[in-house]
Amino acid sequence: MGSVTVNAQGEIVTTTVSSGYSRSLLTDIGREVLVIFREAKQAQLPLAEISINFASLRVTARELRGGAIIFLLPQSSLMPSLKK
Repeated sequence: MGSVTVNAQGEIVTTTVSSGYSRSLLTDIGREVLVIFREAKQAQLPLAEISINFASLRVTARELRGGAIIFLLPQSSLMPSLKK
């Protein structure tokens, strides 16, 4: 799918995700990722990277000086094929 980079305020700086995905959805994902990083830091468990697997989507995010880069990948392409 692509990636999204958000600043510390959760605003999209750059994205390579198709315009078929709403900007508000990408903003929501970015803000939620930032909340996870901030809460971990407040709990004195700072994270460098998180990975969340949904049924059809894998979200991997890396902290970038208060912001984040978020990679969105379709889960099906990551799953090994059982057919030979």
